[in-house]
Amino acid sequence: MTYRLHYAPDNASLIIRLALEELGVPYDTLLVDRAAKAQSAPAYLALNPNGLIPTLETPSGAIFETGAILLWLTETHGALAPAPGHKARGDFLKWLFFLSNTVHTELRMMFYPDKYIGADLAYCTKLRAGLQVSLRKHLQKLDALTGEKHNWLGSATVTVLDLYLVTLLRWMALYPASGTKWFSLTDTPHLHALASQIEARNSVRRASHAEGLGPMPFTKPRYARPPEGSAT
Repeated sequence: MTYRLHYAPDNASLIIRLALEELGVPYDTLLVDRAAKAQSAPAYLALNPNGLIPTLETPSGAIFETGAILLWLTETHGALAPAPGHKARGDFLKWLFFLSNTVHTELRMMFYPDKYIGADLAYCTKLRAGLQVSLRKHLQKLDALTGEKHNWLGSATVTVLDLYLVTLLRWMALYPASGTKWFSLTDTPHLHALASQIEARNSVRRASHAEGLGPMPFTKPRYARPPEGSAT
């Protein structure tokens, strides 16, 4: 079966697209038009009742949640992660879930504070300021970890951790448009090197072309100029 990736440009589906491209498996893409709120349409909710992006249709059914899709792909294809039973499997899993449950979640709160605490500007500003402090701490930990050159992060063997992390770095540099001064990739040299390494891969170039991300999507990111749909 050819996978079917329900996506929007420069959304969390980008992480899944990167993994699929790296695996070299066949897949089709189906645009979830955010401008038309297609993620809330009955047909999409039948696949993903949470109305979030991405969803991947597989022989095992529709899978949603970025971390779950990545884990399923690595186990199904035996690539992009230490195999079950490998001594590094536990380390890989705990940092995968750290990215998914902590870093990605805090970024979502940064981008959409009104979804969590309402539209009061003062509250939203305060929440974002607190998240910036928290995210800086996470980045310092991740920079040190990447510099240790484990075989599951920052090594010559690419894993889904690498792909996930550099995409999160991209978003920190771009969103929200009025609140990115807190972040500079050059503050974390090991993460900067990882971003340079990953964006040079042919798989990333294909994904970047498909979503209009430009030639340096992680080290010098620009807003997406996709051939269809929009990032917001």
